[in-house]
Amino acid sequence: MAGFRSGVVSVLFVLLACFAVQHLSASDDTVFYDSFDESFEGRWTVSGKDDYQGVWKHSKSEGHEDFGLLVSEKAKKYAIVKEVDEPVSLKDGTVVLQFETRLQNGLECGGAYLKYLRPQEAGWEPKIFDNESPYSIMFGPDKCGLTNKVHFIFKHKNPKSGEYVEHHLTTPPSVPADKLTHVYTAIIKPDNELVILVDGEEKKKANFLSTDDFMPPLIPTKTIPDPEDKKPEDWDERAKIPDPNAVKPDDWDEDAPMEIVDEEAEKPEGWLDDEPEEVDDPEATKPEDWDDEEDGEWEAPKIDNPKCVTAPGCGEWKRPMKRNPAYKGKWHAPLIDNPSYKGIWKPQEIPNPSYFELKKPDFESIAAVGIEIWTMQDGILFDNILIAKDEKVAHSYRESQWKPKYDVEKEKEKAEEDVPSSEGLLATVQKKIFDILYKVADVPFLASHKSKIVELIEKAEEQPNITLGVIGSIAVIIVTVLFMFLFGGKKPAKVEKKPAVASEASGSGVEKKAESEKDGSSDENEKETGAAPRRRTGARREN
Repeated sequence: MAGFRSGVVSVLFVLLACFAVQHLSASDDTVFYDSFDESFEGRWTVSGKDDYQGVWKHSKSEGHEDFGLLVSEKAKKYAIVKEVDEPVSLKDGTVVLQFETRLQNGLECGGAYLKYLRPQEAGWEPKIFDNESPYSIMFGPDKCGLTNKVHFIFKHKNPKSGEYVEHHLTTPPSVPADKLTHVYTAIIKPDNELVILVDGEEKKKANFLSTDDFMPPLIPTKTIPDPEDKKPEDWDERAKIPDPNAVKPDDWDEDAPMEIVDEEAEKPEGWLDDEPEEVDDPEATKPEDWDDEEDGEWEAPKIDNPKCVTAPGCGEWKRPMKRNPAYKGKWHAPLIDNPSYKGIWKPQEIPNPSYFELKKPDFESIAAVGIEIWTMQDGILFDNILIAKDEKVAHSYRESQWKPKYDVEKEKEKAEEDVPSSEGLLATVQKKIFDILYKVADVPFLASHKSKIVELIEKAEEQPNITLGVIGSIAVIIVTVLFMFLFGGKKPAKVEKKPAVASEASGSGVEKKAESEKDGSSDENEKETGAAPRRRTGARREN
């Protein structure tokens, strides 16, 4: 008896299993799906057009065992297509378009979208698939310059004109700015609603018949401006005109200059009229390889005149200019309301010959899935391309295929952000060191050596590997200055300008000589200005 019951249970279990399989098969709403677990070769058709030289590869997603369709080269055009078993109608019921992309090397300029093509009767072949191949929908990421959007474009035939018009989704979602795997979903519903999901989250909802959601709107305007209408010759669009009765005032001088010489200005005390702003560098010497016959007579390079550093100015003094109180500029008659003003002219409206009405878009069927892109980046990976008739199917694929990968990638990204790399840590430490060194350079008693210290720090920033050497050099400067300061060395003076490339001692030498000529004081009592001479290379004097 027990055996009989066990047998009955087994038979019932088998029957239930068969029924479940049949029910699942009957309710399977997956129309097209490619996981790329197998190579695309032999299943997808690569375009043979000469423009499309980019090489597709069957490759694993970085950090996963999952395969996808890879864009393997930079700055190339790519085109590949696969037909579906049966054309997919977009007119009846819900249709879900979904796929994954991973921008493994980022995306600065290029596309990562899919094209859902019309039947071949529309005039295309897989082997010559290109950007002119007629599609019903284009969907997916596109980024370059100011463009950063998840496109949704559909082509619709105007029943009046017979012309196919591209209708672009307005204010589409932006492309995620990372290198993780993302899944893009477009849900086309029978009530004319479109929903765009990114990673399963709703980012945009639109209506195909709305005049605000697509550009241009699917349904044209009832009227259009008459292309034959012309603006009358006597039509005056000027709202304001110059007052014809206005007269220029007698005291209005149009020729008065904007600026005049300030006659009240006085030459500053101490101005050195006879001193030039620049003088020959007394330390400069004629190069040994200078040939007067070939190079001309040698001239010493010029430096700033040391006497002009402390003086208010050198050379001929001239009174400065000031604004002319009598200046009024060119006179113009004031504006008044135009009595003949008729407003901005517009052509009259006429019935739009392309106008039509409909309750639902007349979508063309999807007969193939294609990728036709141009991109400056490689490493774009496509995966899990799906066309389904039920949102639940798309959700199931997101949970089972996309989410596990995304969670791993997100966790790895977070770990990398939480724990700085050794290079990042070193860069942080070096930055702090440089900040401290810049503060050291601002210490007053190091003023005369500030330019040299700053120059060393800048070299270390450009070449981080010499940082320790630079620190040692700055330490030597500090010790030297302290030693001279404590044991009879000359007190450093404040440096106002960065020394030139030429000898650092030349500036102070010129100043000492100038001061000696002026007041006869000895070198020991001279006051350094610290302003280094500006040098130029030797010049030729043409014979």
